[in-house]
Amino acid sequence: MITSTQNSQVKNWIKLHSKKHRVRTQSFLIEGFHLLEDALNSGWQLESIIAQNGIELPNWLAGQTPILVDRQVFAAISQTEAPQGIAAVVNMPPPKTISGNYLLLIDQVQDPGNLGTMIRTADAAGFSQVVLGKGTVDLYNDKVIRASQGSIFHIPVLEADLSELLPQLKKQHYSVLASALEDSIPYNTLGPLDKIALIMGNEGAGISSEVLKLADHRIKIPIYGQAESLNVSIAAGILMYQLRN
Repeated sequence: MITSTQNSQVKNWIKLHSKKHRVRTQSFLIEGFHLLEDALNSGWQLESIIAQNGIELPNWLAGQTPILVDRQVFAAISQTEAPQGIAAVVNMPPPKTISGNYLLLIDQVQDPGNLGTMIRTADAAGFSQVVLGKGTVDLYNDKVIRASQGSIFHIPVLEADLSELLPQLKKQHYSVLASALEDSIPYNTLGPLDKIALIMGNEGAGISSEVLKLADHRIKIPIYGQAESLNVSIAAGILMYQLRN
């Protein structure tokens, strides 16, 4: 059992709190039984499983050999307020290619809770993939992972330069839709579309002008009350379910 935070392995786990180290090692840290079970069931490769000494392990971990650590060490690794005493280092999957008829494109969304919620909703709505544009918060940020509730293990998430990707998508007959308030049409006035790439933008600034000008249609959700706008993850959920219908 590891009892010191000065242990070299523990130091490497703690470094995974940093994006720089995650990118360098192509691995990231997850916490909690739900996320761990989702990762295993989805076939992601676990580099190591870390368990706090004394934690009762579920049956689905049978055959696995966790590395035991004491409470102090697990507290140093953990990024949650109420740790469950179980964590894992997960290897990042190899890059994927664009496929499927329903794509959610994210342009410079900064809040990890918003990104994780959009990934979770895209998964629930049956979207094919999520594409993260430049300037978007890191997919493997701890808060993104937790907000996704394990959906990062279910739906492919790619990274791309949207200004380069969008012309390619148009050649593949995707209808590129941008969520925007100005010079836009209500989402429910669109006719049937076969292949869709929906762009959602930054919480404050919206979609960048460089990306926005490449859209086929600018769409909006009508506001019937006095609110100026909707939270980006709420808006994304409404639009994704409407477009799937």
